[in-house]
Amino acid sequence: MGFGSVFQAEEETEAKRAVVISVDGSINPSSAEYINSGIKHAREKNAECLIIKLNTPGGLLKSTRVIVTDILDSEIPVVVFVYPGGSQAASAGVFITLAGHIAAMAPGTNIGAAHPVTLQGEQDSIMNEKATNDAAAFIRTISEKRARNIQWAEDAVRKSLSITETEALEGGVIDIIAVSVQDLLEKIDGKEIGVSSGKKVLDTKKSEVINIEMNFQQKILGLLSDPNIAYILFMIGIYGIMFELYNPGTIFPGVIGGISLILAFYSLHTLPVNYAGLALIIFAVILFIAEIKVVSYGLLSIGGVISLILGSIMLIDAESTLEVIKISWQVILVIVILTAAFFIFAIGFGIKAQSRKPTTGIEGIIGEIGETISNLEPEGQISVHGELWNAESLDGSISKGTKVKVTQVSNLKLMVRKTT
Repeated sequence: MGFGSVFQAEEETEAKRAVVISVDGSINPSSAEYINSGIKHAREKNAECLIIKLNTPGGLLKSTRVIVTDILDSEIPVVVFVYPGGSQAASAGVFITLAGHIAAMAPGTNIGAAHPVTLQGEQDSIMNEKATNDAAAFIRTISEKRARNIQWAEDAVRKSLSITETEALEGGVIDIIAVSVQDLLEKIDGKEIGVSSGKKVLDTKKSEVINIEMNFQQKILGLLSDPNIAYILFMIGIYGIMFELYNPGTIFPGVIGGISLILAFYSLHTLPVNYAGLALIIFAVILFIAEIKVVSYGLLSIGGVISLILGSIMLIDAESTLEVIKISWQVILVIVILTAAFFIFAIGFGIKAQSRKPTTGIEGIIGEIGETISNLEPEGQISVHGELWNAESLDGSISKGTKVKVTQVSNLKLMVRKTT
């Protein structure tokens, strides 16, 4: 063998790479962008494969479809690895795992659908039947393309079946059980994979592992895609704007409120929003404000609390019971309590302060006690807070040195009466 062949062999050996990304959490637009960029990076690096370490309770079906499409169209083999032990590929995670060119699981993991319990009960099931049928057809298509267990895949959607890694391997749901990424690379070495560009034989036994983390933009998008964060930002935005309106010129609350509302609307744009829930939250704010201005003996506040709770529950409207996405009850309760306190106490005190009797100027002198410094016949002069005023008695003549009370002001002249 010549030196040129030796150098070429060494170069080819060094060129073997396996790109690894980790999806740990709900499936959302951030996850979809992360996986898409991972596939692009693997293609640019001419990697042998892309390994997606997956641990998810589920997420949005819309984002799941984007991910599955990217995997099915990938020119680079995609290995979905449910890892580490204790992880799960639930709900949306099932679709992603089955879509992989190779599906693998670590010991102590499980895969299957998870239908969340909803307040709507049977009515919710009826409303979601169409979406469930669509999801079932979608997962059958994926399983058929990857030659996996079609019946189990459909049951995972319709019956919420969940199985262990051993049961998944025996049932033809996955291809491999591996204890680590390195073990996985050794076990898939030599496998022939059909990708969008043709056939590819994997050479991964000695591949260099390249770990790709989420970039800053993807992390921010992931944070904003959390329904709890979107909900909190929306309420902070309302707080800030309302405080600025009741205290013009404060500036800081208005700026924070405006930024929070913009971020909240961006977040809600990435989530399945129920506009009836959004309307109920806004209506709750109106009721809290009305409570401050109208004497309702707490009825408006009670209505506001009920409206805020119902609106918060309804705000995120999953298209299917397969979508694991909701606002935490703990977050809802904290927000409801803070909102009620904010509007009933904080703004209430502000309005009461604005409605207090003026203490300066002409209006502020009404009701004050002064002393006559000359006889009022019925006009004369009095002293109020050390100031001299022309005054007119409404009780007839009042002698000098008498305490009088200011009852009204007319053309800079004080109308007074004797104090009792």
